[in-house]
Amino acid sequence: MRRHLAGALVVGMVASTLVVPSGTDTAPRAEATPRASYSWRNVEIGGGGFVPGIIFNQTEPDLIYARTDIGGAYRWNESTQRWTPLLDWVGWDDWGWTGVASLATDPVDPDRVYLAAGTYTNDWDPNNGAILRSADRGESWQVTELPFKLGGNMPGRGMGERLAIDPNDNRVLYLGTPSGNGLWRSTDQGVSWSKVASFPNAGDYAQDPDDPSGYLSDNQGVVWVTFDEGTGTPGSRTQHIYVGVADKNNNVYRSTDGGTTWQRLPGQPTGFLPHKGVLDSEHGYLYLATSDTGGPYDGAAGDVWKFDTTSGHWTRISPVPSDSDDNYFGYSGLTIDRRNPETLMVTAYSSWWPDTQIWRTTDGGGTWSPIWEWADYPTRTPRYSLDTSSAPWLSFGQDNPVPPEVSPKLGWMTEALEIDPFDSDRMMYGTGATIYGTDNLTAWDVGGRVGIRPMVFGLEETAVLDLISPPGGAPLLSGMLDIGGFRHTDLDQVPAMMHTTPFMSAVRSLDFAELNPSVVVRVGDVEDSASSHIGISTNNGQTWWQGQRPAGVTGGGTVAVAANASSIVWSPEGTGVHVSTSYGGSWQPAAGIPAGATVEADRVDPAVFYGFSDGTFYVSVDGGASFTATSASGLPTSGDVRFKAVPGHAGEVWLAGGAPGHYGLWRSTDRGASFSRVAGVEEADNIGFGRAAPGETYPALYSSAKVNGVRGIYRSDDAGATWLRINDDDHQWAWTGAAITGDPRVHGRVYIATNGRGIIYGDPTG
Repeated sequence: MRRHLAGALVVGMVASTLVVPSGTDTAPRAEATPRASYSWRNVEIGGGGFVPGIIFNQTEPDLIYARTDIGGAYRWNESTQRWTPLLDWVGWDDWGWTGVASLATDPVDPDRVYLAAGTYTNDWDPNNGAILRSADRGESWQVTELPFKLGGNMPGRGMGERLAIDPNDNRVLYLGTPSGNGLWRSTDQGVSWSKVASFPNAGDYAQDPDDPSGYLSDNQGVVWVTFDEGTGTPGSRTQHIYVGVADKNNNVYRSTDGGTTWQRLPGQPTGFLPHKGVLDSEHGYLYLATSDTGGPYDGAAGDVWKFDTTSGHWTRISPVPSDSDDNYFGYSGLTIDRRNPETLMVTAYSSWWPDTQIWRTTDGGGTWSPIWEWADYPTRTPRYSLDTSSAPWLSFGQDNPVPPEVSPKLGWMTEALEIDPFDSDRMMYGTGATIYGTDNLTAWDVGGRVGIRPMVFGLEETAVLDLISPPGGAPLLSGMLDIGGFRHTDLDQVPAMMHTTPFMSAVRSLDFAELNPSVVVRVGDVEDSASSHIGISTNNGQTWWQGQRPAGVTGGGTVAVAANASSIVWSPEGTGVHVSTSYGGSWQPAAGIPAGATVEADRVDPAVFYGFSDGTFYVSVDGGASFTATSASGLPTSGDVRFKAVPGHAGEVWLAGGAPGHYGLWRSTDRGASFSRVAGVEEADNIGFGRAAPGETYPALYSSAKVNGVRGIYRSDDAGATWLRINDDDHQWAWTGAAITGDPRVHGRVYIATNGRGIIYGDPTG
């Protein structure tokens, strides 16, 4: 549960300082629809996305948090060795809060944790960012909305942490912001915030200043805040504070008077951005990891620096200096062993080939050893062993890569790396697909091998694009961004491998033959130009082969399979709708339907296919060879629209979607010749079917929708006459519009696609 302190925001000028006070409590809204009780959990995958931040509390052992760029924040459970999601309560309208730009855990009061939340700084996210604050380790939250946006999924998101708590006076927090908004401060434990008017530099670096979308052109801003704890006493403000700025010529600033005034650090290195700034208060050193870009994907050069806070002397301590021919990456992932502060580690976060690199020093950067090094090229000598048997798909199906590459890799986008402040043997680091970690790190120092394995379970961070639940075979098959998707034979076990042959970086659409569910087709986006964008299986997705593709295909689009698998209709990106009667061996253009139309198959009649585009519904009665526009009217002409045909009921179609003003759920019982709008459903974004309720013959319906004024996940057991809300305010998962389906074998079971929290499945309780 959370209390939302957002009320009516008042933004005013006080002594030339912009102040954002907290709002007022909002009373809980009474339920407007009946509810059913459900239990919820993730379909087990094991990670799947970029983890840009791992944060250990500095005063309580085993209190660890992780932040993700689109999938919220998590807290580590030491007893189960799993992560607990903390932001499932974020709802549809505030979906951007699941992009966590920074996280801070309080060293004075470990029960307190803070998030800087907001996904995009451009117009992709319509809402401003927010500070989420908790006094019970994320079990409940209060919210202060900000007058600007934050960028949890923007370029530079691996730098930081932007949010920091004064270790001596935990009433004081600082927030480094993007978009030229500068440095902000709270003196009341995050309830209200004001801009630090005396801070002189809001940053000037953008990845691509000419990007018209605003995504790459945003100023990455103020990127981290670090306190010198030894310059304060408990209960009074820390006096020395260091701040990193995305400005290649002026990248580090210091205050020596508790944040009143600020000065550029003299003699600082220039030409690079400060990804990480970590302070060794015991010996008086500030360490910097730098790169020529903001990451997390790019970076072609960088250095590591050591600043003596007493003498003001800078020393370059790069494992591979930026002016070396062997430096082709930037540095990040900087961490200190707090029990042995001369021990540091740093990553080559942007080294994609042949692998990422991690270095370790035990003498303050005087000498470094790599986690792997060259023997006789292309042979590599590792100081580690990597066991991915708990998540074998991390090999991405690359069983025999060409040396010097190995499979699985140590990672990529390795911007978050932390040594446990209470255990020198434990280290965790984030990659673009998982969290890896070890419990025998110091073996590195005595010639042993560091044992690395996934430490990601419970943290599910995938953007799910499509879901199907056939009546036979595996209960679920998924299509996803980045990792393609899986055949889920056991919902509570990590699948062995994602869909391959071909591998698709985004599976946009899946379908199966309703009367022959062993036949499955998937289409999507590919990085290999030789791939055809389509995979076909005749054993329910256990194995696949690559079909041919029509000329001009550039992306997946949507696909439909005849009820008896006699034909496949494909509406790809880049060309028109096509039909194949040879399992993708050859294709013919379909007549009468526009390019880009969404296509689906009737679940009973193999000759019937359906299409939809710009408010017009189309039907084919010849196996997809030709389509005819129906006379159906009143359907949405804008917004996202998804539709499905009903299993076991020939000619029945449900259509969901639209845009404000014309947004809802429609039903046809005559092959799309006419549609009637479903009363009481003000908005609907998808529709799915599952096993009928006991005593009923019509499949259960599921939708992510607004019914009687309340957004939620709904089920109807009476063909849409009445609806039960089956989720609650603690289980909303932000945006859930991409796909939903019931299970044809288990009444009440529903599978929900999220944009960052993986696949959620629910079962009725009681």
